[in-house]
Amino acid sequence: MSLGYFQRFLLIAGVFALASCGGREKPQSPRSSDNMTSQNARQCLAGLKSKSVRFAGLPSKSFDGGCRMIDTIKLMDFGTQTTNLGAMTCPLASSFTDWARFAVVPAAKKYLGSEVVKIETMGTFNCRAIAGSRSGRLSEHAFANAVDVSAFVLRDGRRVSVLNGWRGSSEERAFLRRLHQSACKRFGTVLGPDYNAAHANHFHFDMAKSMSNGTAYCR
Repeated sequence: MSLGYFQRFLLIAGVFALASCGGREKPQSPRSSDNMTSQNARQCLAGLKSKSVRFAGLPSKSFDGGCRMIDTIKLMDFGTQTTNLGAMTCPLASSFTDWARFAVVPAAKKYLGSEVVKIETMGTFNCRAIAGSRSGRLSEHAFANAVDVSAFVLRDGRRVSVLNGWRGSSEERAFLRRLHQSACKRFGTVLGPDYNAAHANHFHFDMAKSMSNGTAYCR
């Protein structure tokens, strides 16, 4: 392989590495879930263990542009299969598992007469700005502190999506609105189809509260 060809190969590889997460990764020391930096994180993990939630600790990482995954975990099992879950802060994971267990499960039985066997999400960590905003401010996704929920699959084969169900049958509307209301009691910010067009097909949940008064922001 010639020197020029090898240099071009390294340049192309570097470009792809930068594009994969919106910024160059800054190396961090890997941390296990038993060695997280803050006392609050350790207490949160102990809470998850006490609720029989299975998870794995992830190495902390930060990226150019301010994105970072610090003291994050990956949920492995909490009773309901869930797609696309990546790095999550422990408080987000704790609120999400409680919401799934104590809101999604009973609401499906009450309004739809069936059991939710899968929750579909659009993911957690994403190094990007707030969707639909002109401010350029980083989304809570950029800190692994948010999750987007798009649909629910029932044991009887039905699939209730936020996009179609929000204005779908009366049962679907009641189910999704109940989940939205419950989420407002558990997360710092809850956004849905009535917020803006960027959220027409999912619920956005994150742990950041209103900057004006420190209360939950629910739309």
